[in-house]
Amino acid sequence: MNAHSTEVRQEALALLRNGTKGADVARRLSIPRGTVSYWLHKDRSKRGECPGAHNPSCHRCDGAALDEHAYAYLLGLYLGDGHISHPSAHRAPSLMITLDDAWPGIQDEAEAALRRVFPQNATCRVRRTGCHNIKVYSKHLVCYFPQHGPGRKHERGTVLEPWQQKIVDAHPWQLVRGLVHSDGCRLTNWTTRVVGGERKRYEYPRYWFTNVSDDIRRIYTDTLDALGVVWTHCTRAGKPYNISVARRASVALMDAHVGPKY
Repeated sequence: MNAHSTEVRQEALALLRNGTKGADVARRLSIPRGTVSYWLHKDRSKRGECPGAHNPSCHRCDGAALDEHAYAYLLGLYLGDGHISHPSAHRAPSLMITLDDAWPGIQDEAEAALRRVFPQNATCRVRRTGCHNIKVYSKHLVCYFPQHGPGRKHERGTVLEPWQQKIVDAHPWQLVRGLVHSDGCRLTNWTTRVVGGERKRYEYPRYWFTNVSDDIRRIYTDTLDALGVVWTHCTRAGKPYNISVARRASVALMDAHVGPKY
């Protein structure tokens, strides 16, 4: 993760206080848009200008309580299938997590996690063909997800802030569950072996995770390493986007803490 100097932060805040738009500050100083937004929120909070300063509603701005267990799961969903947008028709940005209708249990769990992380905000579901968008609106989304920025996730750097990594270290399985529930699956593979002159078919379970972002795959595999889960990198059709967990002991660990989609 790139560390920004105090001078760069002060310059960014000076521009923001003078009315320069956050996107322009990010481009001028080559800083992620989410980082600029977070600095602005912290600065406004210190000066008593942050929304909710007298009624804490943001963990990052004003110290509101955070359900870290739910946040770690929600972070995994966001990195996989989440997107923050700020349409002009709404005063606050929205976090939208797109989940397949084949797994209604995951949709329920995602909405429950949103409610625990944003207890003062209403959630909703928007029906789309074959899926639902699980949504919440909040002025503080960029505080909770500083990875937000222009363009697609795999086209920009995606690294965890130190405070996020601390939460992941405390709740690693929740992050893994969120990532697998969004961009992974548990499936059954098969192979054949010749035994006693006869070819026999053997089936075995494995966990599969696919994401185009090198950074997000690294977050996943670093967490697996910390948990003692053995994984392999798989290239299919020339695309190095797949992570496989197939060792029996590692699959047993994944079954105990993640399990099939539901």
